[in-house]
Amino acid sequence: MDPRSLTPVLRALRLCVHLLMAGLLALAALRAESAAGVAAAVLTAAVYAAGSLLPSVRDSQRGAAIWLGALSAAWLLLLWTTPDGLWVAFPLYFLQLHLLPVRWSLPAVALTAGAAILSYVRHGAQLNPGVFIGPLLGGAVAVATVLGYQALYRESERRRRLIEELISTRAELAAAERHAGTLAERERLAREIHDTLAQGLSSIQLLLRAAERALPEGSPAAGHIEEARRAAQDNLAEARRFVRALAPPDLEHGSLAGALERLCGTAGPDGPRVRFSVSGTPAELPTPYEVALLRIAQSALANTVRHAAASRAEITLSFMGGSVALDVVDDGKGFEPGAVRPSSEGGFGLPAMRSRAESLGGAFTVESAPGQGTAVAVTLPLPATPLPAGADA
Repeated sequence: MDPRSLTPVLRALRLCVHLLMAGLLALAALRAESAAGVAAAVLTAAVYAAGSLLPSVRDSQRGAAIWLGALSAAWLLLLWTTPDGLWVAFPLYFLQLHLLPVRWSLPAVALTAGAAILSYVRHGAQLNPGVFIGPLLGGAVAVATVLGYQALYRESERRRRLIEELISTRAELAAAERHAGTLAERERLAREIHDTLAQGLSSIQLLLRAAERALPEGSPAAGHIEEARRAAQDNLAEARRFVRALAPPDLEHGSLAGALERLCGTAGPDGPRVRFSVSGTPAELPTPYEVALLRIAQSALANTVRHAAASRAEITLSFMGGSVALDVVDDGKGFEPGAVRPSSEGGFGLPAMRSRAESLGGAFTVESAPGQGTAVAVTLPLPATPLPAGADA
């Protein structure tokens, strides 16, 4: 394991194991009654030190297992030569539990405890409960310490990832709310300018045109009326530019039909196949109509992608002389329209779509049943009197 990746607790445990191993090997060497015991202690220390220095032991699980096998062999030699070698079993427990998978580490700890007990008996120690309890209790403490810490560490990592996801999600939601608020304000301003300023200027222009026709030919007032009519026309064109600038970005560089066709490509690879079609003779629509129809289509398609589990969907824009209609149909699992509760989330949901349609004097209907797909339809009546050239805001 890379030392830079260790937590403070693991660094402290690693240092404690190093110190414990060094102290126990030094004790075994000092108390050894033969040169073979001293040599075995030095060999065990050398193998242990090599494990801390070799990159293959830190970076490879296979390398760590080989090193641990060599260390265990050196320790068994130490056990054979001196009874004090059994105390080294305790740091070995921690190494086995840390470096080996659980299915191998637990049997390794049990074998190490058994070897320590047999070594104690081999060197002529009197049999008593402590001979068995000591190594077994040490192994149990090591198992509880390491596995307990690993469980706490996994829980800590899970909570850390959860907190990171919550922070990321909160930031995304905040950005989405700011973007939605900006678009909503742009749409509101566009509607206000269209419904008040632009319509007023259009009415002024029509009245001035009527007054100009009513005056006798060559009347001095005709020139002033003509200037006033041109000023109203220029200001109406300026208001129209303001409304266009405040329209949704999807409508800035093309028609409503083009925006709806691009919308069909946003369902994603896992979403339904969406097809767009236009019926009737396309006509230029006032900006509030285009905005309302685009937003309703976006909401309806979003509901299809999220909830319908549909394989196909179709968006149809129909021009019918005195009205324009939008239909969004899917072959999904459907639902019971009467069982849907009103949504409090602005901009999405059936109530929001209905509100957009009714604000322009239109009709909104939903036809669906469990297992029968869903059809969303909105019809908007077009203005009875076409706006003069340059007057569509």
